[in-house]
Amino acid sequence: MKLGQRLQTIAGMVPAGVTMADIGTDHAYLPIYLVKEKIVARAIAGDVHHGPYLSAQNAVAAAQLEQYISVRLGNGLAVLQPGEADVVVIAGMGGANIIAILQACPDITSLVQRLILQPMIAAAPVRLWLHTQGWQIVDEQLVQEEGKLYQIIAAEPGAGPLDDQSLYEIGPRLWQSRHPLLRLHINELISQRRAVLLAMGGSDDAVKSAKYREYTRKLNALEEKLLCL
Repeated sequence: MKLGQRLQTIAGMVPAGVTMADIGTDHAYLPIYLVKEKIVARAIAGDVHHGPYLSAQNAVAAAQLEQYISVRLGNGLAVLQPGEADVVVIAGMGGANIIAILQACPDITSLVQRLILQPMIAAAPVRLWLHTQGWQIVDEQLVQEEGKLYQIIAAEPGAGPLDDQSLYEIGPRLWQSRHPLLRLHINELISQRRAVLLAMGGSDDAVKSAKYREYTRKLNALEEKLLCL
């Protein structure tokens, strides 16, 4: 079974021999791959929507892996029992949704050994949440697939907040490793900040606002980081 580069990279961040849960599994491609390749012994595929849940059930049945993959219908981590999954993957959702899922079931989140998160937007709030809730970012990857750049974050219990606030946006491990796509990543962040400031620039009140000053500060910090590469 062949995965796209995004899911393949996520699969590479799952430790061997664990029980993993894929939340928002869709067609269960990731758990099927991990079990077939004997990377994990057991997997749980959860989805809140009935259509993807049925698709996952059918895919697991077609792969004859019902003994190893449990497909469950439910909201977020509520499909799990505390301590049931060593690793939780939440990929392809917005950052706010990912945070809401993690916050909704603290009894489950607190017993997970590793989180692997791939926010489609708002990665910075996800990193901030992780650090303020006692999670350490241990690995990060960037993947370019079909013209889009994806951020993937792996976190484990430990550590505290970052001193350099700009790294919540960039990613501390991406910066530390000088990831090959880091320059492209920072340029995208700069473009996003400039677009917001340009939109706000049409209003005198907006230009005088604390939000405008904050976005300007973040833009300057990103531009300084780019000069260091």
